[in-house]
Amino acid sequence: MKLTVDNPLYNSRVIDTYIKFVKQKYDYVNISELLSYAKIESYQVIDEGHWFTQKQIDLFYERLEKLTKNKNIAREAGRYAASSESLGVMRQYMLGFVGPAKAYQLIGKYAPKLAKSSIYESKIKTSNGIEITVTPLKGVHEKQFQCDNRIGYFEAIALAFNYSLPEIRHPECVFKGGKVCHYIISWKQSYFSFCKKIRNYAALFFLAVSLGASFMYSLSTLITIVPFSVFVVLSLTLYAAIIEKKELNTAIDNLKVSSDELMEQVDVNYNNSLMLSEIALSLSKQMDIDIILSNAMKVLEVRLCYDRGVILLTNEDKSLLLFRAGFGYTPEQLNVLKNTQFHLNMTESKGLFVVSFREKKPFLINDLQEIEAHLSSHSLEFAKKMGALSFICCPIIYEGESLGILAVDNTKTKKPLVQSDISLLMGVAPEIGMSIHNCLLLEAKERQFESIIHVLAASIDARDPLTAGHSEKVTEYAMGICHELDIPKEDREIIRIASSLHDYGKIGIKDSILMKPGKLDPEERKAIETHADKTKKILERVHFEGVYGEIPNIAGSHHEKIDGSGYPKGQKGEDIPLGARIIGVADFFEAITAKRHYRDPMPIDVAFQLLNEEVGKSYDKNIVDAFIRYYNGRLKT
Repeated sequence: MKLTVDNPLYNSRVIDTYIKFVKQKYDYVNISELLSYAKIESYQVIDEGHWFTQKQIDLFYERLEKLTKNKNIAREAGRYAASSESLGVMRQYMLGFVGPAKAYQLIGKYAPKLAKSSIYESKIKTSNGIEITVTPLKGVHEKQFQCDNRIGYFEAIALAFNYSLPEIRHPECVFKGGKVCHYIISWKQSYFSFCKKIRNYAALFFLAVSLGASFMYSLSTLITIVPFSVFVVLSLTLYAAIIEKKELNTAIDNLKVSSDELMEQVDVNYNNSLMLSEIALSLSKQMDIDIILSNAMKVLEVRLCYDRGVILLTNEDKSLLLFRAGFGYTPEQLNVLKNTQFHLNMTESKGLFVVSFREKKPFLINDLQEIEAHLSSHSLEFAKKMGALSFICCPIIYEGESLGILAVDNTKTKKPLVQSDISLLMGVAPEIGMSIHNCLLLEAKERQFESIIHVLAASIDARDPLTAGHSEKVTEYAMGICHELDIPKEDREIIRIASSLHDYGKIGIKDSILMKPGKLDPEERKAIETHADKTKKILERVHFEGVYGEIPNIAGSHHEKIDGSGYPKGQKGEDIPLGARIIGVADFFEAITAKRHYRDPMPIDVAFQLLNEEVGKSYDKNIVDAFIRYYNGRLKT
């Protein structure tokens, strides 16, 4: 892949080191103005996972050099990376080694942690000397100041180990016509190495003296020289060991700091991964938008360290953003949220929620004062009522269409919001968007299904004005019985659909029989009774899925009686589906209390009496009792 000035090449820690250095040495420089000139956001600098382009780096340095009037600032900033005030990633990495040799040798491994613009290669020349070659990648156009900054970093490596400033020769430079930047670095040996060398020389010296004394002097002289020699060598060895231990302890301490920070980041990554998994799992099991949003808010509240969170969704015509779920808000703030409308069809709306929704991109604000001038008075007033200081808002998008807004903010904790927070939330938002979209599709499907059921039921009732509304009444009574018996929601839905269509088989009965004003003869009665089986056979041709496949059997069995005298199969007792037994009671009561061609409606008390007389013969007692409780309660309300 060919790199350009618009590719992200330099880690935020490079700029962060510059800024720390500038704050310490050039405190008069306006950091906000400097970052703004380079088109860099402050939260991007804080985020160790963010990378900047060559163009941004160039603008940053161009402005910095002008403000400080220091042409060597790049090299000084590179050297600053080794200071105790900096404590940058390079310093943490280097101090994991005992000395600079290993750090220089592995520079090609840790350099990509800061920049992806070049390839670093190193070759050991001596115990305290190394050659480093930096080859720019194709398409990268670095500047001279970046070479100077590298030299500063190379100097920083030796300084990080409390060595003196290394000697750096730069015989070949890209910015002076070379194909690569070639650096030859040498440094003075450490105090520990110096002590070991003195000890070794001393041991050789005293060994030579002892050997010479054995030939030239008496035994008494040799006895005097040898213990003294051993004492000096052992003392130097002990001193060297102490120095070595100090240097090792320093390396171990720094390794511990790096390991602790690594484990902290691993824990954060694990927590975020677990959160995304939990959200996906909790949302996939739900088909109710309010439950989906509530679950999402619960997981965000538990897994993330934000003080507050809110989800806004559009209304049906997408003219408004409205509150749907949230956490961390006071009752007063929740009341403001629920009563605030964010207008999407008003061009003058400048609120970040609206802009984020329209432009389908996230926003991170770490200081509300920075954008006050760009907000409408309405948006500013809302932000102040909410007590917002810093916040992130992300669009909830599905297949390129904005569905709403997910926003989080901090009002108590001091942890700044960074680019990685946006990345995390932009990973959560699509899961919410997909679940919402699926719910909307299901709701549309259910509305379509309901309309078909309603049309089918109405088509039967419409054949005779006297029976118009019969299916609706039966359904109402059946639902009342289900409520009294505490029938589960899914089973209740099956019974509701079956009761709406229980008489659909009458479409195959002649009008002359169906609307006969007098008593039916045996043949006509037999024809009427076929409607139950016709209902079942017609509904079996409808593709009812899962447990809804029981609907044809329930609807077709509503004229069965528990003593076996019903039709079409003459089923008994609990062989008759519960739903059919419930519909049978509802159907009987509605039929005798409604006007028919051959009689007037019966009074309620007489209808109850007839219903009770059929207990044990046609209907279950518990179902009849449940219906009477429901009906009497209905009359009271």
